[in-house]
Amino acid sequence: MAEEQRSELGLDLEELRHLEAIAKRPRVLNLLSSEIRSIDSKLSKASAAVATQTPTVIARDKAPVDAATAGVLNYVTLSSFSWDQDNEKVKIYVFLEGVEQEKAETIFKSMSVDIKFHDVQGKNYRLAIPKLNKEIVPEKCKVLVKPTKVIVTLFKASKGNWLDLHLKEDKLKPSMDKDKDPMAGIMDLMKNMYDEGDDEMKRTIAKAWSDARSGKATDPMKGFGH
Repeated sequence: MAEEQRSELGLDLEELRHLEAIAKRPRVLNLLSSEIRSIDSKLSKASAAVATQTPTVIARDKAPVDAATAGVLNYVTLSSFSWDQDNEKVKIYVFLEGVEQEKAETIFKSMSVDIKFHDVQGKNYRLAIPKLNKEIVPEKCKVLVKPTKVIVTLFKASKGNWLDLHLKEDKLKPSMDKDKDPMAGIMDLMKNMYDEGDDEMKRTIAKAWSDARSGKATDPMKGFGH
């Protein structure tokens, strides 16, 4: 459950940062900044919970066997990161210290990214995006390791703007559970943005809500990237 919660928080955080980038009014920016800090805090706690639940493999009557020796590697999922883009490429920024370039394992495909960072301060980390928003050119993509972060550069197969990093259908699946709606927090934030926003912001939010109710769009956040 902790892993699922962390994944949902990571998606919420990405949406909020996207909204923060297009917001203009100070009150709205303050609301977004406050919510981002709150989710960041929750994400850190969820990550810590997952880390403490990582099992240790012990061989009976023998010295402890680490995961690599046992042939089964455990990975901490990197669900919190930022990204930006230009007309030709997308850059993903992962803030992780202690990564060594030669210990990064990358698998780039036309519609997916899977990057593993081994032996980072005693742990293994993984950044996986199973369905990208649009196609990339795998052979041109690269990973650059910096002292405090990792920069992943994805080259777009066709020039243009991406409205999101993930394919939307991936992010909609969890919200099918009516008893636990991961979008609830963002819905509340949208209501506050509507109250505090200018006329253009209100029209954008009203249209998103209208489309969602009429069935034209199952994602009420659709349209904010324009």
